[in-house]
Amino acid sequence: MRLDPAHLDHARKVADAILYEGYLLYPYHKSSQKNQVRFQFGVLMPPAYALLDPHEPAASQTECLLECPDTAQVRIVVRFLQLQRRVVQGISPETGALHDLGTLYVDGTEYTSWDEAAQREQPIEAPVAALLEQDRNVVFHIAAGESTEELRDSGGRIAGRLIRRWNALDGVIGLHAERLDGPYGVLRLRARIENHAVPQTPPRTRDDGLRYALIAAHALIGVPGGRFVSMTDPPEWAAAQVAACQNTGTWPVLAGPADCQDLVLSSPVILYDHPEVAPESAGDLFDATEIDEILTLRTLALTDAEKRQARATDSRAAELMDRLDDMPPEMLERMHGAIRYLKSAPAGAAVFPSAGQSRDAEIDWPAPQITDRPSVPWWDPGSDTSVSPETDHVMVGGVRIARGSRVRMHPGARRADAQDLFLVGRVAAVEAVLHDVDGQVHLAVTPEDDPAADLQRNHGRFLYFAPDEVEPLGPAEPGPLLPGAAP
Repeated sequence: MRLDPAHLDHARKVADAILYEGYLLYPYHKSSQKNQVRFQFGVLMPPAYALLDPHEPAASQTECLLECPDTAQVRIVVRFLQLQRRVVQGISPETGALHDLGTLYVDGTEYTSWDEAAQREQPIEAPVAALLEQDRNVVFHIAAGESTEELRDSGGRIAGRLIRRWNALDGVIGLHAERLDGPYGVLRLRARIENHAVPQTPPRTRDDGLRYALIAAHALIGVPGGRFVSMTDPPEWAAAQVAACQNTGTWPVLAGPADCQDLVLSSPVILYDHPEVAPESAGDLFDATEIDEILTLRTLALTDAEKRQARATDSRAAELMDRLDDMPPEMLERMHGAIRYLKSAPAGAAVFPSAGQSRDAEIDWPAPQITDRPSVPWWDPGSDTSVSPETDHVMVGGVRIARGSRVRMHPGARRADAQDLFLVGRVAAVEAVLHDVDGQVHLAVTPEDDPAADLQRNHGRFLYFAPDEVEPLGPAEPGPLLPGAAP
């Protein structure tokens, strides 16, 4: 049995975005300070680096649960980037000998020295039955090396060359499996990635350590015919076993499309189950914390000299510049915005699930009932007097919600923010009822148990939810007790 190629391709697109997240940031050339002090998630440093900084680890660990027979096969691909130094050499006009340069121009094309990345993969397969009997440790080695690329001018003459050098890497991927007690016989699978590289000289700076590091290390774990348990939203019977799993530097989530259950992506960043690249995205911009449209417009506004520097810095930056320069208008329009979690429904429909009904079930959410608002065009300056966030209100489930109301937060299941997982079921105070130019209503709220609530309120920083993402509470109804809080 094999993994569905379409499911694997779906998961790899997300894994590729993780692999290069933060690799190179706007304005995408090496002279930018943010690209001189480089940092990515999932960096596994060589053990010797711990003497310099003990907070950056040399290993990561993933533990996840699945249902599968002993005859199943575990298939893992560990992926990471390895830095390689690119050195530019030019020909001396006096001696004709090659010598190192910071920058070289050949027929108007700029070449610069840079620490670029080489993509590495280490695949492993092991039968479940064998792992139940004995752990498996797979040693991998990447030898140090060097490659040369000649640079020729329009006349075919050698004008210089690019030399790429990389150091040796050594590592171990350890696998462990055990059956847990219980009626379901669930399997706990552990995958541990360890960097065993030994630098030629003790690292004195972070850049020294990065030359022997596994960067953006993550893993795709598949068990054809198996069924992984969601670590983000586990079923009730597996909640305690999921909580007992120890994940260090990783966040395992179900991967592939929504109907895929035999594939997990163990990521160094927090994701939700079945993550996917937005269909509006025209390609990787290496910075998922930015809005694609804004970052695209800013990149298009770079000067020709800045774009030339970006192209000279990295081949991926050059591809990005070419892609954006040739982007058709309709692609930019697609980035302008999409709403996938709001849904209109007839008035009077039930707002909250009845007993035993999942919040993920199809529910006909009622359209917000906005009251006391005169119909004034939004572009009219007089419209300012018709909007009062501190006094406006909205009806939710027949309950009037305004500033000062208490609500329980239930972020929508289709919101693409993994941080919402920490807000589900918590109680918040409504700070304002806001209306946008499209007529939609948004509630600005502050969690009641937030120790920085007063500071956030003074700065006007709130969480924002649609009316169908909150549940009205009475003034005396308590919220959930936080761990360590006094009853």
